[in-house]
Amino acid sequence: MDIQSIIEAIEKMSLMEVKELVDALKEKFGVTGAIAVAGGPAPAAAAAEEEKTEFDVVLKGFDAAKKIAIIKVVREVIEGLGLKEAKEIVEGAPKTIKEGISKEEAEKIVAKFKDAGAECEIK
Repeated sequence: MDIQSIIEAIEKMSLMEVKELVDALKEKFGVTGAIAVAGGPAPAAAAAEEEKTEFDVVLKGFDAAKKIAIIKVVREVIEGLGLKEAKEIVEGAPKTIKEGISKEEAEKIVAKFKDAGAECEIK
């Protein structure tokens, strides 16, 4: 299998599938954080982190009595997600719900989860 076919396969995956792939690769190869290249991050990379424009919403935990309401919010936030998949995400907390979104959208999503009885954070 060549690199181009791997890239094409990844392009066909959903964001959740890509995240699961990345997590599995990190676990398989023992990667625990960013890999330093040539002595550390370039100054441009450090500046880019300071001006963060994309955020992730992470479901940290939830009130067990409100599990059904939280599953409904997951299905609302992640379009096209089935009941089984939404339940697995909720039960697998902490889980990233949305990635690479604006701060305003992330804040709206966190508010929905908090109203439903879940604990979320923006990263």
